[in-house]
Amino acid sequence: MAKIDLAGLRTMAQAAAGDITHVYIHWSAGHYGQQFTDYHILVDKDGTIYTTVSDLTTHLNHTYMRNSRAIAVAALCAYNASSTNDLGPEPPTEAQIEVIAQVLAVLGKKLALPIDIKHFMTHAEAANNLDGEDPGYEDNGCTNGIYGPSPNPDGSPGGDTERWDFWVLHEGDAKWSGGDMLREKALWYQQNS
Repeated sequence: MAKIDLAGLRTMAQAAAGDITHVYIHWSAGHYGQQFTDYHILVDKDGTIYTTVSDLTTHLNHTYMRNSRAIAVAALCAYNASSTNDLGPEPPTEAQIEVIAQVLAVLGKKLALPIDIKHFMTHAEAANNLDGEDPGYEDNGCTNGIYGPSPNPDGSPGGDTERWDFWVLHEGDAKWSGGDMLREKALWYQQNS
């Protein structure tokens, strides 16, 4: 585990350009400061960034059926989160949200990936196949072929809400707003940095 800043992340991302096609955004569902090695990049409560790898192309198991050529970014938070109205005693902080958006902006630019739902997804969005990829969840026993929040934004059935990371950024936000808000912030940082 190593502390890293955005300049260091730029260097790491440049080295991974051409080898990464997707970025998945998670919360750890643990405590602030509790670090996990399932993710490439970690953002703590105060916005401090850590990396668990020396090479962003390192294969880690972070997003079911979506780990190849992918980077996982995780906020260290959401311990005991139970619903969009209860993100637990350690919800995502404003510092985490802003730094994750900055991280996404750097990754988008250096990896030459557009910051859109096809390339940058929350775990909730990936679990519900909102990019249309459908890597075969139904074949592996997932309800309705998805394992994320229910219902989908279009009203169709969801899964069993096993994974709903960043379905929202704040308690009481509209369901499914988390990914759009993070991508919008990332685009702003990309255009204004």
